[in-house]
Amino acid sequence: MSTRFIEFQNVRKTYTMGNVAINALKDATFEIGEGEICVILGASGAGKTTLLNLLGGMDDATDGTIMLESSNVSAMDRNELTKYRRDEIGFVFQFYNLIPNLTALENVEIAAQICKDPMDAEDALRLVGLEDRASNFPAQLSGGEQQRVAIARALAKNPKLLLCDEPTGALDYVTGKAILSLLQDISRERGMTVVIITHNSAISGMADRIIKMRSGQIDFCNVNACATPVAEIEW
Repeated sequence: MSTRFIEFQNVRKTYTMGNVAINALKDATFEIGEGEICVILGASGAGKTTLLNLLGGMDDATDGTIMLESSNVSAMDRNELTKYRRDEIGFVFQFYNLIPNLTALENVEIAAQICKDPMDAEDALRLVGLEDRASNFPAQLSGGEQQRVAIARALAKNPKLLLCDEPTGALDYVTGKAILSLLQDISRERGMTVVIITHNSAISGMADRIIKMRSGQIDFCNVNACATPVAEIEW
């Protein structure tokens, strides 16, 4: 059984627009173990990105408690959240957000320069299989290669937690599977906790834990005792 690493206790997020209160997340309670791959499923508007933003320190909860190891993320002030995002969390998004006039290596080095205990940028590129493309600019790379650079950039921070928001959304089927295989391998080989948001329920087969969201609420949180290698998953 994995050591408890992430815990949400009765977390609520309410946005106010004029006189209207919108409950984007309602009474979310769950936990994720250390070193697990957790897939968060749900339709558009289910609250997945809100949950990810709260866990990543990009937004603050209206109510409830969010813990990462012994850190109470929900009690952090703005400066503490900035440090938390910089030092503890790696982010991978649907769109790669690479700086176009920097090489692949330079894009990774930028992340390594801002955190307290970075991985060598060349080592990070080697981890994602792109050491031979270090001097290429983003425009010279395929979509899959750009996403690998984005993953290397996140890994260069040596994060405790890797948060991935639809990381294959802009990729074709074969390239998307390669990226998911890479994330699965990284989690297994480095013991890194990885949280992946997706609307594709087939991807849940790769997960150690599956969280399904509906209308801002946790529909279920199940442990998957027999996670499947991505190569064996079809959709």
